[in-house]
Amino acid sequence: MSDPALETLLLPLETEAVELAPGAKVLFLRARAGRELAALQDQETLCVQSFAPDRDALVKAGFRVEAETDEDGFDAVLLLPGRQRQEARAQLAKAVSSAREGGLVIACAPNTEGAKTLESDLADLMGGSEKLSKNKCRVVWHRVAADALNRELLEDWRALDAPRPVLEGSYISRPGIFAWDRIDPASKLLAGLLPETLKGRGADLGTGFGYLARAVLQKAPKLTTLDLYEAEKRALDLAEQNLAAFKGQKPLTGIWSDVTKGIDGPYDFIVSNPPFHQAGRAERSDVGQGFIRAAAAGLRPGGDFYMVANRHLPYEKTLGEVFATVIQLADEGGYKVIRAVKAKGGR
Repeated sequence: MSDPALETLLLPLETEAVELAPGAKVLFLRARAGRELAALQDQETLCVQSFAPDRDALVKAGFRVEAETDEDGFDAVLLLPGRQRQEARAQLAKAVSSAREGGLVIACAPNTEGAKTLESDLADLMGGSEKLSKNKCRVVWHRVAADALNRELLEDWRALDAPRPVLEGSYISRPGIFAWDRIDPASKLLAGLLPETLKGRGADLGTGFGYLARAVLQKAPKLTTLDLYEAEKRALDLAEQNLAAFKGQKPLTGIWSDVTKGIDGPYDFIVSNPPFHQAGRAERSDVGQGFIRAAAAGLRPGGDFYMVANRHLPYEKTLGEVFATVIQLADEGGYKVIRAVKAKGGR
């Protein structure tokens, strides 16, 4: 699958608009894998990625990957910022802070996802910026000069995506997480329809900051254990914090992984509000279909799968292929809630 932002990010190096000496120390924030990374083959590169599918692809490509880092003094810092503005500014400030004096900061965003703002933000922080455009994206860069940095802005922006109380203090969350400062209406609809009869070993696929898992823990006294699957480690860390009060009552396990690659099991029940976006704005129904197949494989025979999705997403065919019974429990507010039961024969 093509990645226009990644391809454009490496343009300054490929066109020799900027140069890096062989063996340069490079940090790549929100890194993604792709053939374009061949431009970094002679460098000492550390990739920072807290999203499990991208982490896995980078590891497979042979890169050193960390969920986060406090290292600094890099000769160059590359960044593919998130779409949420507070998170993107915090990431940009992190990039600038991680580069040495004279080091390069290079960042790229699609034109429809804040490229113009990224250019002005970089200039505000560093005292200037240069740019190239291609693939409907814009890459911007500048070298760090201590006397040109806006240090007050730098410190303010570094704190923009810090964890904080939300929803009148009932949860801790942070910008950049899905529905970070609100209860997602789809999850709320599903939570209201979960039966109190849920029992045994359960899992929440795509747990986010823990809203749906908390609903299960509050509603199902016969639950014995609950596993929390989440691809974004920043969200998983929040979920574990938000569910800490239940740790002494029920065994809870956070699992940082790509659900579409499979889950542990067998589970007696699984709940999920599957994501349908990854990098970029395009809908990815294949991700939700991967969640459905993983849930079916991870349930015991006769186990229940409760899911919610946007009404228009094409999940029924996949559900019918891997579950014996598929029942729509609700269709309201643009969302559908489905209960699927795995065949007792194992289908």
